[in-house]
Amino acid sequence: MAEGCRAGDESARKELYTLFAKRMLAVCYRYTGDIDAAHDVLHDGFIKIFTRFTYRGEAPLEVWVQRVMVTQAIDYLRRQRQSSQWIVNEEQLPDVADESTEAEYGYQLPQEVLMQMVAELPEGCRTVFNLYVFEEKSHKEIAALLGIKEHSSTSQYHRAKKMLIERIKAYRAHERL
Repeated sequence: MAEGCRAGDESARKELYTLFAKRMLAVCYRYTGDIDAAHDVLHDGFIKIFTRFTYRGEAPLEVWVQRVMVTQAIDYLRRQRQSSQWIVNEEQLPDVADESTEAEYGYQLPQEVLMQMVAELPEGCRTVFNLYVFEEKSHKEIAALLGIKEHSSTSQYHRAKKMLIERIKAYRAHERL
């Protein structure tokens, strides 16, 4: 399939798209928090893949496609906002108690619900959370990638975690009613 895509074979491209589009849409949605924007990023990502197929086989094809989509999503977010807006101001964040651990509240939560909660985080927190948790980037790498201070990355990650814990607690409390 990779050789076919590199050669411009339409059936190989269709096979690649069919194989990965649904999972990559979920990745794009995690970053954008908006399904229409996620579709735009997915579309642009596959155009990039098909016009400049640079996959060399160092990693599994899906991992490479996901990297392209993450880069595309971050580029999209940069175009939507100036880099200074990656930082979330204190007043934009709700007060969150620090008494719980995520392990206490994270089990038996449907994946779709958790992904929706992540998508609803403020943009800066959501982006840092996704890069740290799903892409396994260090705070130093995230800071360089987003053009923010390392401390800002760490702070936004912890805020995202706290906000998710509170949302999970609220979800579980509502579920028990």
